[in-house]
Amino acid sequence: MPALNDRLGGLSDYPFPRLAALLADVKPRANTPPTILTIGEPQNQPPALMLEAMAAASTLWGKYPPVAGTPEFRAAVSAWLNRRYQLPPGMVEADSAILPVSGTREALYLLAQMVVPAEKAGRKPVVLIPNPFYAVYQGAAVMAGAEPVFLNGTRETGFLPDLDAVPEETWARTSLFYLCTPANPQGAVASLDYLKRAITLARTFGFVLAIDECYAELWDKAPPPGGLEAALALGGSLSNLLVFHSLSKRSSAAGLRSGFVAGDTDLIRTFTRLRNYSLPGVPLPSMAAATALWQDETHVELNRQLYRANIDAAEAALAGRLGFYRPDGGFFLWLDVGDACGSGEEAARRLWQEGAIRVLPGAYLTQPDASGYNHGHRYIRVALVHDTETMARSLDQLGRILA
Repeated sequence: MPALNDRLGGLSDYPFPRLAALLADVKPRANTPPTILTIGEPQNQPPALMLEAMAAASTLWGKYPPVAGTPEFRAAVSAWLNRRYQLPPGMVEADSAILPVSGTREALYLLAQMVVPAEKAGRKPVVLIPNPFYAVYQGAAVMAGAEPVFLNGTRETGFLPDLDAVPEETWARTSLFYLCTPANPQGAVASLDYLKRAITLARTFGFVLAIDECYAELWDKAPPPGGLEAALALGGSLSNLLVFHSLSKRSSAAGLRSGFVAGDTDLIRTFTRLRNYSLPGVPLPSMAAATALWQDETHVELNRQLYRANIDAAEAALAGRLGFYRPDGGFFLWLDVGDACGSGEEAARRLWQEGAIRVLPGAYLTQPDASGYNHGHRYIRVALVHDTETMARSLDQLGRILA
């Protein structure tokens, strides 16, 4: 065997292969069609304008795409950011503060390779990660040589990391802080004051705040504030701040693999240089489709209506049970099944065996604390990504099985 990177041993198992192993010996009842509620993959179709724009640009498949994307894409994103977050013209310059990415997953991973130094404050650098967390955050931290420090987002903390619980010594060692709002999977939204404080901490202690806002357009009652909005409230500087957006959830276009990162122009310049080495760029027909999607809001509102209807169905089936609450954003339920089943793993096995309903145990999205306790072990994540009729039927069945 060839020698491998020693840091690979620090990666935790990815959630979905782990789930496959958990359910490998469980056979659902015969003739029961499976309902997959594990992955945040929208099942409704993207709008027709996406395919129309891609077809119109089909002659561009033979060209290498520039890493910085097209002027049209950057202009569309800049205009959308200005509309969405009520930013003044010029705050987020299209040609210096915006970079297209091949879906935010690759960019969130690669960012750590760029901003984690060999040491910080005389010790191994820290990457702060919300807990529960997107597995890519941990993988990026480990492979960059940082120490991942997980910040619990529990009911007691409003399902967001408690900034007051981080010691100053840890802030001093921090090189990168991944923050997701609306949170995956809890659906909690960081307030404008919370975001302002996180930005201030980044500037005080000299780290990069990376705000993953890929669920920002799927909201229940009110649009969530964003990192750029908080930066404006602090005077308009983009220093130490990067925000990440994607079309996967907003436009039901996960297969398009298109998103962007925006913020600190020095970081964007360096990120562009790094991605020249690591990635080929977003294909030009895909970028044309993405440009059209960022210019349209009608399909986004239709998506919001679908997910609100699904949350309504969840509330009708589960209100007052399993710790149900209406998430402020996103399309996940974070259900406490500890009293009903003892653990999320047991709930996942029962739901698969008795109802052919596949959900993700919460412990696969969380890390244990120093005492070994994993607060996610009581939970399951349920993705509300199917049509409302399917969701209503499945959620009613879920409630009966876990009664």
